[in-house]
Amino acid sequence: MTVRGKTVIVTGGAQGVGRYIATTFANEGAKVIVADIAPMDNVVSEIESTGAEYMAVRTNVTDESSVRSLMNQVYRKWGRIDVLINNAGIVTHFHTGAPRWPRIRDMDRAFFQKVIDTNVVGTFLCTKHALPYMESCNDGHIINVGQGNLTVRQPEGSGGIGTAVYATSKIAIRAFTKCMADEEREFYICIVSMGPGDAISGPPRQRQIGQGFPGAGGGIITADSPEWSRSNPGSTTVEDIGTRYVLAAEAPMDLTGHQVVIRNGKLEPADD
Repeated sequence: MTVRGKTVIVTGGAQGVGRYIATTFANEGAKVIVADIAPMDNVVSEIESTGAEYMAVRTNVTDESSVRSLMNQVYRKWGRIDVLINNAGIVTHFHTGAPRWPRIRDMDRAFFQKVIDTNVVGTFLCTKHALPYMESCNDGHIINVGQGNLTVRQPEGSGGIGTAVYATSKIAIRAFTKCMADEEREFYICIVSMGPGDAISGPPRQRQIGQGFPGAGGGIITADSPEWSRSNPGSTTVEDIGTRYVLAAEAPMDLTGHQVVIRNGKLEPADD
């Protein structure tokens, strides 16, 4: 299997992990569609340097008409939608110095709703409007950027305060993935969830954590992160993600509905 020549939509592809995913697919010869509300000049320049075909479509994933227009534009240009990467989301960037989110007791309802609308409702809307095109071909892959489980406790002092709504959204995406997979199995549409943070194999890196340490509390350092945040030698960088999302876009149907991880260079279901 290969993604060469396939149409791949990456939401939230203007910066961060999404920017890296988009350029990874371009390097593999895919036709890449970057969808974002942020300026896309940097990622477009990187994709152009690979020679890949592409589109950059300003898209608000929380607006149904905007999402519908995105899918329609892709179909009009290339006649099919092969892969959807639901990456757009509001992320806790505490590890690069962004202010810590408030505890739930102090959080405004509007902020909670904004995170859920972007992370969960955005995933729903993009999936909803991509599915008819995939069903018409009896083929397709949807990779939802959702990860985590409820059985693993974070080590004390790991910096979990302020992450409640983000973690809730990612667990919700896992549930959405599992249920959607059952609905779309008859159309041979493989739907999986995958997070970028478990990209490194082998023993975990030793990272200095705590207030004042760059990279404290985990997270992935990307091309859009501040330069000072790269100074923690234990931090995960975006290059550690490798081609994991390309592998996920080639996943067999027996993995549909699962959260997947990479072990020894192969896709496998995650342990719960």
